[in-house]
Amino acid sequence: MLGKWNRNVYHILKPLGRGATGVVYLADSKHGKVALKIGHNSMSITSEVNVLKHFGKVQGQILGPSFIDTDDCIVQGQKHPFYVMEYLQGVPVFDHLKEHGNEWAPVFMVQLLGDLSRLHRAGWVFGDLKPENLLITGPPYRVRWLDVGGTTIKGRAIKEYTEFYDRGYWGMGDRKADEQYDLFAAGMIFIHLIEKKRFEKGNDGKQTLMTCLERNEQLRPYRHWLKKMVQGSFQDAEAARTDLMKFIAKREDRHRKVDQSARPKRRKKMRRKAQKQPALVGIVDLVLVIAFLLITSVLYLVGQMI
Repeated sequence: MLGKWNRNVYHILKPLGRGATGVVYLADSKHGKVALKIGHNSMSITSEVNVLKHFGKVQGQILGPSFIDTDDCIVQGQKHPFYVMEYLQGVPVFDHLKEHGNEWAPVFMVQLLGDLSRLHRAGWVFGDLKPENLLITGPPYRVRWLDVGGTTIKGRAIKEYTEFYDRGYWGMGDRKADEQYDLFAAGMIFIHLIEKKRFEKGNDGKQTLMTCLERNEQLRPYRHWLKKMVQGSFQDAEAARTDLMKFIAKREDRHRKVDQSARPKRRKKMRRKAQKQPALVGIVDLVLVIAFLLITSVLYLVGQMI
């Protein structure tokens, strides 16, 4: 594929995903492997390119894929806008948790909230935040964003959403692009990562969520934090991140204290076991010696009789 204006050549290898605003392909280029998105219209492509450029300006952190190029291409006689971005190599977040365990879920959530905080300070809301738009790269393991098609300027109406992660669907808020909209979606991602499945909202969406938090044993320790996430109680992503980090630190400290209190008991048990072992060995040795002497005596008597 040849860019009409910049004349850069891209060899399409395979599709990576399809969204409301276009199709993303894996392509080969002079930059190596890249992700190339062909859009349905110029406005949506221009908006996403602007988002990627803004991501690149956020100091100290690359939030999404790096922007590379934008152009038009001719496909079957029709002009289509496209842009090219960094191809992130990693695994879906569910695959990572399946291999490494659910204890990574709060770690990735801390990372995600830090990224959301930086995005919000730049004046944007992610919008269509869901596990399918997240990828785990590394090691060192790091959560990264993929599709920025739903990213919206604060205060505007959300452009794209997925029902399970949308507070409007659950009857817990509107679809205005504010920080709490992303925090609701982040909380639902955490629930989904632990529950391993989506579920219907039922007649009362809020009650369904509250019941889920109490029912699932792995979610229950986080229920107070999650309630604040889905109810919009946090002022911003940084406050949610700080609260989660404090909870994780307290939980680790509690587990450490329990482990330390159990160590003396384990050591005492091991000492008792060690003390008992010699006595047991001595008894066995005594029995073997007596048996040997009896057998020897019998053999001696039989020899005398013969």
